Amino acid sequence: MTPAATPAIDVDELVAIDVHTHAEISADGHASLPPRLMEASAKYFGAHDHRQPTIDEMAAHYRERKMAAVVFTVDAEHATGHPPIANEEVAEACARHADVLIPFASLDPWRGRAAVSAARRLVEEHGVRGFKFHPSLQGFSPDDRMAYPLYEAIEELGVPALFHTGQTGIGAGVPGGGGIRLGYSNPMLVDGVAADFPELRIILAHPSFPWQDEALAVAHHKPNVHIDLSGWSPKYFPPQLVRYANSLIQDKVLFGSDYPVITPDRWLADFAKLEIKPEVRPKILKWNAARLLGLAKEG
Repeated sequence: MTPAATPAIDVDELVAIDVHTHAEISADGHASLPPRLMEASAKYFGAHDHRQPTIDEMAAHYRERKMAAVVFTVDAEHATGHPPIANEEVAEACARHADVLIPFASLDPWRGRAAVSAARRLVEEHGVRGFKFHPSLQGFSPDDRMAYPLYEAIEELGVPALFHTGQTGIGAGVPGGGGIRLGYSNPMLVDGVAADFPELRIILAHPSFPWQDEALAVAHHKPNVHIDLSGWSPKYFPPQLVRYANSLIQDKVLFGSDYPVITPDRWLADFAKLEIKPEVRPKILKWNAARLLGLAKEG
C-alpha cells in the first residue's frame, strides 16, 4: 500500500507524536529478538510485567491517547542469527491504522545490495516513512563504507534514518553482553555519515549515555541531525541535554518513549515536571516530529 492510499494523520488533533516505538511480536507470534536478549532488555528496564503488544494493540493504545507513533522492528539477523519481523508486515499493519501509526523499516546493512533494493521497494510500494538502525545489535560501525550505498538510497528516497546511540538494554547482564559492542553506538560515528550525506535526515535515538555531550555536539553542528528522547524517563535526563533542548537545538529534539518498555504515559508524566520552556514543550512533543516526518510544514 502506498502513502497515497492511506488517510492522513490529523496533526492538529494530536497531543503528541512518539517517534520511537517497537514492534516486538509478529502476527504469528515470532519475536523480534532471541529470548535471552528480550529477557535481558525487560530486566534492564525493570519491566517485570513486560508484555509484547501486537501492532493492532499499539494502535489502540495510541489512538486512545490521541497520539501518533512511529513503529519499527530491528533486522539484526547477520549478527544474531535471529530472523526479523518482516518489514512488510509492520508496514501493512501500520497502514490499517494510518490515522495514528507511521511505519519505519529496518534493514541489516550487511545485506548489501539486497538491502538497497529492499529500501526502495519498502518506501515506494509499502509506504515506509523512515529506517531504523541499531549499530550495536546489528554489529556494524555507522561510518563503515559498507553501509554507504544503503544511506545513499535512503537519502534519495527522502526519508529519515534513526540510529540507536548510547548504552543498550539489549544484552545487558548477559555474559559478554550477548556479544553486543556498545562502542558502535557512539554518536560521533554518525557524525561522518551526517557530513557525507548532508541531505539525509538523521535522528540520534536516546539520551546517548555515556556520550551525551558528543550527541549534542553533532546535533548542534550538523543541520540534518536530530535527537529523540526515548529510552529514559525525563527525570533522569542529564542537565546539559535539558539545557540544549531548551535553547540551541529546541527545533531538533523529539519525543520518543521506547514503548513498550517505557510507556508514553510514564514518559509524559515525568516530562511534565521537567523545566522546559512553555514555547519549547509543544515543539518537542509534536511539531518538530511533524515537520521531520513531512506531516506539517510549520509549528
